[in-house]
Amino acid sequence: MNSKKSNLPELPEVEIVRLGLNQLTSGKKIQGGEVLLNATLAHPSSLAEFWLGINQTTIHSWYRRGKYLLANLQDNDQKSVGVLAVHLRMTGQLLWLSQNTPLQKHTRLRWFFADNQELRFVDTRTFGKVWWIPSTTPPEKIITALAKLGPEPLTEQLTIDYLLKTFSKSQRNIKNVLLDQSIIAGIGNIYADEALFKSGIHPETKANQLTSQQIIRLHQAIVDVLQQSIAAGGTTFSNFLNVVGINGNYGQFAWVYRRRGQPCRICGTTIERVKLAGRSTHFCPQCQS
Repeated sequence: MNSKKSNLPELPEVEIVRLGLNQLTSGKKIQGGEVLLNATLAHPSSLAEFWLGINQTTIHSWYRRGKYLLANLQDNDQKSVGVLAVHLRMTGQLLWLSQNTPLQKHTRLRWFFADNQELRFVDTRTFGKVWWIPSTTPPEKIITALAKLGPEPLTEQLTIDYLLKTFSKSQRNIKNVLLDQSIIAGIGNIYADEALFKSGIHPETKANQLTSQQIIRLHQAIVDVLQQSIAAGGTTFSNFLNVVGINGNYGQFAWVYRRRGQPCRICGTTIERVKLAGRSTHFCPQCQS
């Protein structure tokens, strides 16, 4: 395993951060802060406008759409004043800390709260982004990728009928279809590999060649691996931490992801890896034949 490689946070990791943010910051008022890297701020372009929009507002709650985190902000009269949005990208971390905690080398943005607390955005690779969007503007108008996201896999939006219809139209291999955020929101490399293993489907199988029984199994496998990862605190191979700085544990239970050369946990066959559309793909040639 190459420890220098970063796994992009996927739905479970982002959901774990959301849960932690709601627990720690809901009902708390933003009392200033600082932007340490201007490029982290995607919207608005003006730092003054950004702080004018969010300073002295209260975080009502955080929600997740795909891999985006969005906080509903309110004024003193509990009226909406917009949305604070964050995308962690490859190496972003949102950490709840004391303001006295020494700044990490790659600290990009800080939000201050009462009792000497802060929410700190740390991002080694600097791909992460932050937005403030006023209540007069739909978030999808500024973060255009939101409008293109497919159904959320842990909701009733993702039905077997939807998958049957969508897959029947695609001649791409099923691994790449699962990575397409316009088809299913939030699934990335880790959980695509894991779901395909649990459903016994080879990653290079064409989506339109899947049987209805295979699609039923895949639907259940997607739900299972995402829920199991959330329960395990997500997956940490290099960078992911929850809001209080704890690693995720799902990686040690993974069926195939990053287990090339190791025996399959079911049949003992050596796990293999191939590149599909530039992404490493792990599978068991016996269980997923």
